[in-house]
Parts: sequence; structure tokens; C-alpha cells
Amino acid sequence: MWVTVVWNDPVNLMSYVTYVFMTYFGYSKGKSERLMHEVHNLGKAIVSSGGREQMEKDVAGMHGYGLWATLQRQDG
Repeated sequence: MWVTVVWNDPVNLMSYVTYVFMTYFGYSKGKSERLMHEVHNLGKAIVSSGGREQMEKDVAGMHGYGLWATLQRQDG
């Protein structure tokens, strides 16, 4: 399994990050806000998981919105 990780950055507003998660992934406002707070407070959050090809698309999608995201293999 692979995951998309979004990293904290000094550029994007928290409200914008929440908006991106709601818009791109279709997450609820509550889930999007929880993930945004994880990014802000912990420095990163896993925002999606699945096959490598889909996670590559999600990373590219996050880059398209100007967020810093990476692809990582998830053990287990």
C-alpha cells in the first residue's frame, strides 16, 4: 500500500488547505479540518492511501493546488 503525505509549509493558509481537501478528495469539512490541523500541528498528515498509481495522481493533484506532498510506501 502507498500513501500521500501532505507537509506543512509557510505559504498556504489553513482555510485553503481545508478547501483543497474538501474539493480534491471530497472529504467532509470536519475530516478536512482534522487533516489540516494534523498538517499544521504535526508537520504532516497522510491524506490518502491505496495503490501506487492512484497515490501518484493524488500527489500531482496536491501539487496542482500548490501544496507540498510526497508519495510513501506504507508498511503493514
